[in-house]
Amino acid sequence: MHSQQAAATATLPAAEHQAGGPHGLPGDGGGSARTVYAYATDPEASLPEGRFVEEVRTVLRRRTTGAATAAATGDDGSLDALVRRATDWGTAERESYLTLAGAGEGPEGHREVLVRRAVLGCAPLALLSGAWLQWLSAPGNADDPLVLRILALYASDVGAGHPAASRGSAYLELLRRLRLAENAAPAARLTGDQRIPDGAFRLPALLLAMSRRPDDFRGEILGADLCLRAVGLLPALKLVQEVLPTEADWATLDPGGRREGEGPSPVERCRAAVDALVEQEGERGADAVRTGFRWMLAGLRDWSGALHAELVAAGDPAFDMAELMRLRAREGAVYHHQFLLEGKPLARWLAECRTDPGPLLDVLARSKLVKPGRSGASSLVRGLVGERGPMFRVFSPEDLTVIRRWIDSLPVKPAEASETGSEAVPARGVPEQSSPARTADPLTAVAASLRAGARSPGRTPSGLREAYHLLMNRTDTPALRSWAMDYVAGWLARSGHGMDRTAMRLPERWGHEGLRPWLQAQHDQHGAEFEENAAVPLPSKEAVVDDTVQTAPLTLIDGSWLQGFTDYEQASSAIGHSLFETYWDELGNGEPHLNHPLIYRDVLKEMGVELPPTASAAFAQWPGFREESLELPVYWLCVGRFPQTFLPEVLGLNLAMELSGVGGTYRRARLALKAYGFSTRFVDIHNTIDNVATGHSAWAADAVDTLLASLPDAPGPGARADVWGRVRVGYRSLNPPRTVGARLAARRTRFTGRRR
Repeated sequence: MHSQQAAATATLPAAEHQAGGPHGLPGDGGGSARTVYAYATDPEASLPEGRFVEEVRTVLRRRTTGAATAAATGDDGSLDALVRRATDWGTAERESYLTLAGAGEGPEGHREVLVRRAVLGCAPLALLSGAWLQWLSAPGNADDPLVLRILALYASDVGAGHPAASRGSAYLELLRRLRLAENAAPAARLTGDQRIPDGAFRLPALLLAMSRRPDDFRGEILGADLCLRAVGLLPALKLVQEVLPTEADWATLDPGGRREGEGPSPVERCRAAVDALVEQEGERGADAVRTGFRWMLAGLRDWSGALHAELVAAGDPAFDMAELMRLRAREGAVYHHQFLLEGKPLARWLAECRTDPGPLLDVLARSKLVKPGRSGASSLVRGLVGERGPMFRVFSPEDLTVIRRWIDSLPVKPAEASETGSEAVPARGVPEQSSPARTADPLTAVAASLRAGARSPGRTPSGLREAYHLLMNRTDTPALRSWAMDYVAGWLARSGHGMDRTAMRLPERWGHEGLRPWLQAQHDQHGAEFEENAAVPLPSKEAVVDDTVQTAPLTLIDGSWLQGFTDYEQASSAIGHSLFETYWDELGNGEPHLNHPLIYRDVLKEMGVELPPTASAAFAQWPGFREESLELPVYWLCVGRFPQTFLPEVLGLNLAMELSGVGGTYRRARLALKAYGFSTRFVDIHNTIDNVATGHSAWAADAVDTLLASLPDAPGPGARADVWGRVRVGYRSLNPPRTVGARLAARRTRFTGRRR
């Protein structure tokens, strides 16, 4: 295979593994909520319809139906009453946490313990604050005013246009300052942090899972989002703010608070989106919103109540010690078979500690390893863990602090008892909460439905027109996913065919100076070509209209190749933030009068062309479109679903797309449109926002440079030369060769892909 063609298809084996349904789904050893959370954070996650949707609806309605729920929440069925209830609850609950922060009692280091537990307990929700809105925009609804409202709200959450500016990024910074971030990035790794209770993952796990089926849960997602914004700063974080008032960007951490330079508050903006949804969908939409709101408020009550009880219990150092022993017991039980405590091997004590740490704490308190009230004299935190001790580096510095606090809290033995060891002095009582809760996990069935996958593979598109229609939504089926992956593979193989034997604008190698100099040279060339072609006659009016019509399937999904970068962690990353901002710009920054698809439809209307809605089957089947006019749009729709698998190719495609018209083609198109009396607004706005200094073209080049600069300059897959080759293939994929050889390369790749 040609070297560049090989680069174009290098990701196929891994990609095909993803095509058959839920992939990479972890086992349930860590709890169902953790399982769902980890899977749903994947930007390429595919969640099945059928049983999964049914199980989620069961969880949502379990707590939100009947008169009992209404009485418990104090609402009269109206959204206004629910908002007031959530706001009042948030205020009262924050006060209860402030009481904990203000308590003068407690051993040394007690406040630090409260802060640590509060911050970790809030992490699963706060690290992804707003992420559930990530897929509510799609190629097929990108001109819907309701969707634009939601997208504007979401853009605020992710800090559109700036890296590490999301609400979650602000929380990650707090975790880093407190040295609690070792498992926090990417967010999926948080599920491995056993310091966080399983219950802390339940609400965000289900919300994230619903975000991957936006057409099924749009109302519920908006209702839950409105509840969170009405509540405001998570109650437990008020305690942290009181103790550490300058250690975090508290305004950003409040999902209901305005960010700098914004107009209406997020609560007002979310409520406006909800009202627009209800106007659009009627009572069905209103019921979905109320369901999501009530579920979230009930879940917040449960979660916050459990966290508050944990912090109260943590007032006793034995609570922290019991948790530490339980978390370390599994590994420790493998060793210590020869070390006896009161006649029983320590390994057995540790094995039993996994379900009940109390007896082990009692026997440790009575042992020679511990000098009650005097941690500095206790071998458990001295010789045993020293450089030459048998337990060197077994406990982290944080662990040793927990052990010292516990020892210092123990009552000092009488002198004679400490000498003879004849009197057993029990450890202070271990609170009940130190053992993991044994209540039924409400997400067990949801996790099981994810593992089961789709009930059927679904329909494979019969051709380009049906594929175009099916790809309008974010959700997919195993068959559609497989088809999309095959289509991208074939298109990239065609794009990479014969690259070393033909002119290629991107340089053969990427240099440390980056792409900005090359970008300026290309812009100069576009300008020169425009001047050279000044005397060439303009196309006829009929040709201009025909070109505008045939380009509609492409232009009405403007930015769709970047749809994967609406994903929360992608949208605020070093590479993805500019790609999200580009997508955000293409859709008009939430303003219908700036929305590119709507502007393009206005031009079509001036030409006397009225097209069906873009997401409708009638649009894809419209007889005025030639078949070849759907080839590139379908590629955009397919590759945009895989922002990680095809990251280099998407970056190359994005660079080619944003640069393609600047300085030349757009200016030429403007002359033609103006000559026949049509609006030039569409090409005018692109020629400005795509500029090579501060616009989309510049951002596209910077995104490529950011990726390449982070890679090793070495041979082999994943290194700089390999990835640059893939970027070049992606760049060429905007306009791949049409030769017989290139098309045969595409067919061979798609065929071998189906056979593997």
